[in-house]
Amino acid sequence: MKAHPLLPGGPVSGPLLRLTAPLSFWGGVDPRSGAIIQVRHPQHGQNVAGMILALPGTIGSSSSAAVLLELVRNGHAPAALLLHEADAILLIGCLVARELDWPPPPAFRYRAEQQAKLAAGSYTIAEDGTIRPF
Repeated sequence: MKAHPLLPGGPVSGPLLRLTAPLSFWGGVDPRSGAIIQVRHPQHGQNVAGMILALPGTIGSSSSAAVLLELVRNGHAPAALLLHEADAILLIGCLVARELDWPPPPAFRYRAEQQAKLAAGSYTIAEDGTIRPF
């Protein structure tokens, strides 16, 4: 399995949190804890911190970049982002974190159809996007 690197980094390892619905970080994720707080989201109550977060889509607000930046600053960011398509807003949050010398999660494009095939468990993602279970 191979994802397309959007914002290189890695290798990273962690448990997979595969979302089954799009998510907005603004109003959908608590920047202090990493908990998914969007009440109607299927994964409501789960936490993105340290996870390889597979997002089948995002619901954009430009403030999502700030929420991701706060997650990085607070040590509750995902270990990596697997995005159905490049999301400029989330990538801006990662880039700003990098400019501030905070470790941003690497981001990869990995289509929702491919994400759906990932079994529960932990994975390692190499800098080139190679995904392996561990």
